[in-house]
Amino acid sequence: MSETFASKIIAFNRELDYTGTLPDGFAVVNPFRENPETCRVMEQFYRKYYDDTRPRRFLIGINPGRHGAGVTGVPFTDTKRLEQVCGIRMESEHSHEVSSVFVYDLIEQYGGAEAFYRDFYINSPFPLALVRRTERGGEVNANYYDTPALRRMTEDFMVDSLRRQCAFGLDTTEVYVLGRKNADCVARLNRRAGLFARMVVLEHPRYIQQYKSKEKQSYIDKYLRTLRRELPDSALTQVE
Repeated sequence: MSETFASKIIAFNRELDYTGTLPDGFAVVNPFRENPETCRVMEQFYRKYYDDTRPRRFLIGINPGRHGAGVTGVPFTDTKRLEQVCGIRMESEHSHEVSSVFVYDLIEQYGGAEAFYRDFYINSPFPLALVRRTERGGEVNANYYDTPALRRMTEDFMVDSLRRQCAFGLDTTEVYVLGRKNADCVARLNRRAGLFARMVVLEHPRYIQQYKSKEKQSYIDKYLRTLRRELPDSALTQVE
């Protein structure tokens, strides 16, 4: 019997470890090694929605936030959505993540979690959370492209990560990249690895929630038409 999509994702997540260097002030948060419950709920999630061998299309985010996949191990999913939508409760952590709100509103309008996750897989080139230390000793979310040095130091890891994820059984003829800066970097990675035939850029959920909340439904409509392939090529931002 073929190994399921879920089994491949779970094994990938459990093995994730960044051992490379980082610029001063940056650090990696690996919830799969730091919180045993993250592994438990992550496995429940993928067993529930991905325990088959169906090909799926890839939505590529930036890297997990501290309050989303940096806690739950599930991209764009905070503990609220994990419990309320997916029926999986996390006891050790309670989180709210802005991008998760948009993504799960989109999922609801797509037809629900089962329908959406049957068709799509979401993750990132750098699938672990990144943080930057502040002058006061706190931590804030960081993006892998925040500095040229950070992007350069993590590039080999990201190329390998994308190759391994594509091997799960993804349909790589067309992928959807969330955020323009992210798309520029993924295009660079793709020139090295040659993984994706075509890339379509969508506005990042955090940007929409934070700056375009009054137009949120129009962005959801655009996502839905794009993911259902109802828009002509001329209406899409493409990175070849």
